[in-house]
Amino acid sequence: MVKYIIRRLLMLIPVLIGVSILAFSLIHLVPGDPARSILGEKATADQLEALREELGLNDPYFMQYGRFLGDIVQGNLGESIQSKESVGLELFQKLPATMELAVFAMILAIVIGVLAGVIAAVKQYSWFDNLSMTGALFGVSLPIFWLGLMMIWIFSVTFNILPPSGRLSTGVDLQTITNFYLLDSILTGNWTAFWDVLTHLLMPGVALATIPMAIIARMTRSSMLEVMNQDYIRTANAKGLKKPIIIFQHALKNASLPVLTVIGLQFGMLLGGAVLTESIFSWPGVGRYVYLAVLGRDYPVVQSTILVIAIIFVLVNLVTDVLYKYLDPRIKFE
Repeated sequence: MVKYIIRRLLMLIPVLIGVSILAFSLIHLVPGDPARSILGEKATADQLEALREELGLNDPYFMQYGRFLGDIVQGNLGESIQSKESVGLELFQKLPATMELAVFAMILAIVIGVLAGVIAAVKQYSWFDNLSMTGALFGVSLPIFWLGLMMIWIFSVTFNILPPSGRLSTGVDLQTITNFYLLDSILTGNWTAFWDVLTHLLMPGVALATIPMAIIARMTRSSMLEVMNQDYIRTANAKGLKKPIIIFQHALKNASLPVLTVIGLQFGMLLGGAVLTESIFSWPGVGRYVYLAVLGRDYPVVQSTILVIAIIFVLVNLVTDVLYKYLDPRIKFE
């Protein structure tokens, strides 16, 4: 197990080098000039040229990439062109917001998706099966930006039930410890802030959870149907075991490996997919941070953030692989 984890971590090095090359290359292909974004349209040609020289934008491509890679190796994610602040510090401040949103969305997706998939499999071809799988099809097909805007229009503009944006209402005080607002409100016993944070989380969380929820529900149903036809399930039924024990203790456990794979992949993708959700709901996380950086041609921010998200994605997949061993002892790590 330990050797396998070490080998996977070593494999992370070439992956990150490849991601860094792609991120560095693609951001430089985006039309626009960082110097123009900083100085504005009224800047003279001399001013623009002086700023490009100061930022190193006139250097050859390989020299710029070498400088970027050298900083990364030293643990320096660079300095934002727009704010002049350390990218690492800004990411440290904004990453908890994205993680909180992603975890909240993933919990919703897992609970509802797995339950819907199990019930649909047990009651195959029933009205619930048809309704849930049709809903899952719509969930996969609906664009997040459209769903988010519709939710704001219905729940914020029309009925004024939920706040349309942000993490915390103005005037609500919260002592931050971990920068995970839900956790901080529990740790400090601030239940007013807890409910306020929860209401802010609901709409972006549901919007972000829609696609993984649908995928998890369909995968759970498919895996459960395959397991329910196995001989040991028939034997358990013949022995007179209670239905919940057969479904959750025997069937679901053995059907969980494909579902776990999907959960791991979807959680990693939520971090990247949060760009649209955070932009629509003005959520102050990494996704909106990258979006604003792309608009401002802030190369260091975009490059470093993509690299950090890639690291998290690979680590989530590693944890998923390790969990296989605990769900199925027959799996051996060579």
